[in-house]
Amino acid sequence: MSRSDYPPGYEESGGPLYGGNYPQPPAYGFPGYGGPHPGQPSAPYPTDPNTPLYSGQPGGYPGGPYPGQPYHGGPPGAGYPTPPPMPPMMPPTIPSDVLSSGDGFAARGSGWDSVSVRHAFIRKVYLVLASQLMVTTAIVSVFTFVEPVGKYVRDNPALYWVSYAVYFITHIVLVCCSERILLILNLRIIFQTLALSYMTGTIASFYDTKVVFLAMAITAVVCICVTVFCFQTKVDFTKCQGLFCVLGIVVFVTGIISAIVLSFKYVLWLHMLYAALGTIVFTLFLAYHTQLLIGNRKYSISEDEYVFAALSLYVDIIQIFLFLLQIIGAARK
Repeated sequence: MSRSDYPPGYEESGGPLYGGNYPQPPAYGFPGYGGPHPGQPSAPYPTDPNTPLYSGQPGGYPGGPYPGQPYHGGPPGAGYPTPPPMPPMMPPTIPSDVLSSGDGFAARGSGWDSVSVRHAFIRKVYLVLASQLMVTTAIVSVFTFVEPVGKYVRDNPALYWVSYAVYFITHIVLVCCSERILLILNLRIIFQTLALSYMTGTIASFYDTKVVFLAMAITAVVCICVTVFCFQTKVDFTKCQGLFCVLGIVVFVTGIISAIVLSFKYVLWLHMLYAALGTIVFTLFLAYHTQLLIGNRKYSISEDEYVFAALSLYVDIIQIFLFLLQIIGAARK
């Protein structure tokens, strides 16, 4: 075995490679054994991610990660479990039954504040209703007790039709007006109360005084019983809007047929049937509007619509009185 077959010694390894004039390879950042350690770099760490950390590292995009280590935008590394996906965030919603009910009281929530607001609303409605009924009672009493006044309104039916036109126009204005202006509401309730009171007084002037007061007494009893029943019962009349619509159409059609038939003196008892049907239907309407006023049902009237609520109850009461007046007056004849 020759000398060249043995590996070079320690001293020879520091020189040129054996058998050639190749330069010594540079160190890879680590000093040799026993050599001095280089100092720390004085320059701060670069903030640009594309800046090389060492002078020997080329610029541009950073190198790939070590094997088995995950990186942003790539697949998870070996040995790292896949994180579970985040559940979708559901926005807060209002229950569908509250949105579809149109119930202003239910949408404002429950509690003592809502109850106190509803009680104040009920008191306001019944105060307005009491004022309307007092005006109507006074006008009916004058037309009934004062004979010259009763004779004048009976001899001038044109005023009756004028009052009917005023009532109809003011009713259409309130229904079609989207904005509830306080001045318009006050004028409307005044004109409609006076017009309906005049019509009621004119009709009452054709009947005997005893018949008029008997109809008033029965109407008062019916209204009190219906109101107490609506405050105590758990039956919800506000769900029967379709039924009340059909009943209103039936009463309207029956009234037209009765007017045509009675004009030819046929079926004289038909007006009694029409009056009985109207009394029952408008008693149910009174219960329906009372529950809309009370609230705590599927549907209710907003606290801002006190004029509409008072007029609804007022019209129901007047219609019940007129139908009872027709029934009692025909029975006494």
